[in-house]
Amino acid sequence: MAEITAQLVKDLRESTGAGMMDSKKALIETGGDFEAAVDWLRAKGLATAAKKAGRTAAEGLVGVATSGTKGTAVEVNSETDFVAKNDIFQGFVREVTALALASGTTEVAALGAQATAAGKLVSEALTDNIAKIGENQSLRRIAQVSVASGVVSSYVHNAAAPGLGKIGVLVAIESTGDAAQLEALGKQLAMHIAAANPLALDETGVDPAVVERERSIAREKAAQSGKPADIVEKMVEGGVRKFLAESTLLGQIFVIDGKSKVSDVVAKAAKDLGTPVKVAEFVRFQLGEGIEKEETDFAAEVAAAVGR
Repeated sequence: MAEITAQLVKDLRESTGAGMMDSKKALIETGGDFEAAVDWLRAKGLATAAKKAGRTAAEGLVGVATSGTKGTAVEVNSETDFVAKNDIFQGFVREVTALALASGTTEVAALGAQATAAGKLVSEALTDNIAKIGENQSLRRIAQVSVASGVVSSYVHNAAAPGLGKIGVLVAIESTGDAAQLEALGKQLAMHIAAANPLALDETGVDPAVVERERSIAREKAAQSGKPADIVEKMVEGGVRKFLAESTLLGQIFVIDGKSKVSDVVAKAAKDLGTPVKVAEFVRFQLGEGIEKEETDFAAEVAAAVGR
């Protein structure tokens, strides 16, 4: 059994949105296994499926740039949010995003080896920024999207400057329809993705392991109903279908109108344009996602709850 520390309870609480004591109980019931505790809380209806383990604290900016049928997203991290407001840092993120778009690279090392307008390598410019600003910074990741014909639209949430913000989204729409109308559709879809955070474009893009995990959780929930086995299985499959609909872009309810499925919105656009319209792919970068959050003073509060 893993040691149930104050930090572990804190992380579980922040990851799931469950109460402190429920988080502690979940860890006790699962022998300190974090992922099992998440599933235990969800099976008991005490956690939200959309929450992710490991809340983040990384700062910096996400930059996005598009050019016709291609687009790029780049994340550059810093230690504090203050740096994101710095003109030197913003200029650096804007330039490296443009360089990535022009080159089409998705490799951090390859982008670091490119030359800036000042004639220095990107990696050298980053080192200079660290010295000037007095805070560590890093070029973290890059993504590219493109279509043969159509548009790539973008949206930045919590923008610090044009094309720079906390969440950056790119949507590639494949079509021969009017570019202006496609761009308007793409912008709305990008806003939806920023808000709804889909796991994949459609069901085929969802990791099978994630689906099986949801099926296991749904089965445990259904078993608590006391209904016959055949009814339980129907409840399980219904739960999985609901999860996939809520977690995939085309299955989600469009946040712009709150009632239409995204797939129906795309189908209507195709009808209005008189030509097929397909969402080919999307990218959503949220600043710092996947980077472990540093411990705060809240740990002291949790420590009291677990008796440490």
